[in-house]
Amino acid sequence: MQSIATVIILLAVVTALAQITDLIRVPYPILLVLVGMGIGLMPGLPPIALSPDVVFLIFLPPLLYAAAWSTSWSDFKENKRPITLLAIGCVIFTTCSVALIAHYFIPGLGLAEAFVLGAIISPPDAVAAAASTKGLNVPKRIVTILEGESLVNDATGLIAYRYAIAAVITGSFSLWEASYKFVIVAAGGIAFGLAVGYLFKWIHKITPDNPTTDTTLTFIAPFIAYLFAESIHISGVLSVVTCGLYMSWNSSEVFSQQGRIQANGTWNTVIFVLNGIIFILIGLQLPGIWENINNDIPVPTLLKYGAIVSAAVIIGRIIWVYPGTYLPRLISKKVRMTEPRPSIRLVSIVAWAGMRGVVSLAAALALPLTISGSEPFPNRNLIIFLTFCVIFSTLVFQGLTLRPLIKWLGIKGDGSELEHEYKARLKIAASVIEHIEENYALSLQDEVLNQIKTKYEIRIQRMRKEGSNRMTKEQLEQLHDIQKDLLRMERNLVLSLRRDGTITDEILRKLEYELDLEETRLILERGIG
Repeated sequence: MQSIATVIILLAVVTALAQITDLIRVPYPILLVLVGMGIGLMPGLPPIALSPDVVFLIFLPPLLYAAAWSTSWSDFKENKRPITLLAIGCVIFTTCSVALIAHYFIPGLGLAEAFVLGAIISPPDAVAAAASTKGLNVPKRIVTILEGESLVNDATGLIAYRYAIAAVITGSFSLWEASYKFVIVAAGGIAFGLAVGYLFKWIHKITPDNPTTDTTLTFIAPFIAYLFAESIHISGVLSVVTCGLYMSWNSSEVFSQQGRIQANGTWNTVIFVLNGIIFILIGLQLPGIWENINNDIPVPTLLKYGAIVSAAVIIGRIIWVYPGTYLPRLISKKVRMTEPRPSIRLVSIVAWAGMRGVVSLAAALALPLTISGSEPFPNRNLIIFLTFCVIFSTLVFQGLTLRPLIKWLGIKGDGSELEHEYKARLKIAASVIEHIEENYALSLQDEVLNQIKTKYEIRIQRMRKEGSNRMTKEQLEQLHDIQKDLLRMERNLVLSLRRDGTITDEILRKLEYELDLEETRLILERGIG
């Protein structure tokens, strides 16, 4: 009963804070972590422990799956080179550089344990990356690279983490063996994810269209992909991500219109709850982590170690990103021919957006208590504390300064998405009119034919007018506000008709559903514009 009450309280806090973040324009993971820390430090409250098993088995699969589902496979493939350099190269570089710096500056921290620490804090967080760029007017390519990196880098970090722990336990490490197994584990995860994606695509196709069961299947898929992949010792992270990308690419074939609407609405709610709970739980871990720290180390010294490791993580990414962006262009003519030269301002945003999150903390908490039977895992509590310091410093320091940095650098969106949408809508409408004329002109009466064509002709005229004389952002906002006000009036009229007994509840729900769809369209248009 106490656990249920705790979850309800956390949901209430998360919901309230989400409303506040919308007002103060702060990425909500930052506020959740800070509030979680504040709640955790209040005297008299029972400790709330974050179980690594809960993170890896309950939170991680759906969060990764949702992030993969919202990622464009074509954009991901187009940017696979910079994504790979960050998700694999930067993670390995960060692991090694953090390990060497931590081993050198922290007395008593062995090189093997330092590599464990480096592997834990090397991958940026998928949720933090999405939250940090949400609502920011940056080019689409930057968002794709950051979100694509965050999908894959957890696998690199967790595989490195696994072999670093093995090195601590056995006292030996083979670079060749680790590299060979890394390829096997990664390739196996991708192949298994494709197999699971194909399986669920087939299930969706052979079963009748049912929005409820289709939505349920989307929740089963990530857990199947993760659990079975991990059970055969391949990458569960890459399995989930691959399955999500595959299903997203094929979603138009397997989901009905109502199924897509219901699945999107359900997933938005679930992901909001999971994200909120997980970040506030990160903040709540501070008291327990602090109590377990070795009392022999003075507090100023602990904070100095945390600052050193945090600086190593932040600076290490900066050191990697700039050469990783421009050196391939100097070396390879193909890169220069196929990829636009990135602005140093945009590269700076990629270098700065390296926030850590829940996967790092869960990996630290999952460290074994003992090695060789009864010997304690060396510096376990210190590693957990340093991991928390890195999460806190990157989320709060980098997260809060990212928006001012974008403004200071004068970075703005390139408008490519809006232009592509405009061209697509125009092409679709013109193609439909051509199809009508070729297939229905002789078989329909003139009144019917004109009625059908008028809808698309008006749409083309409106788009061409907008294309030649685009409204400003302020004008678009004013137009949307008026349309929402008119929709609000329609809703009031529908309710008054129901109160008067003119329409039944069934007609009310049907009319409200149509108004909901229209308002959703307006919201999407406003978000893209």
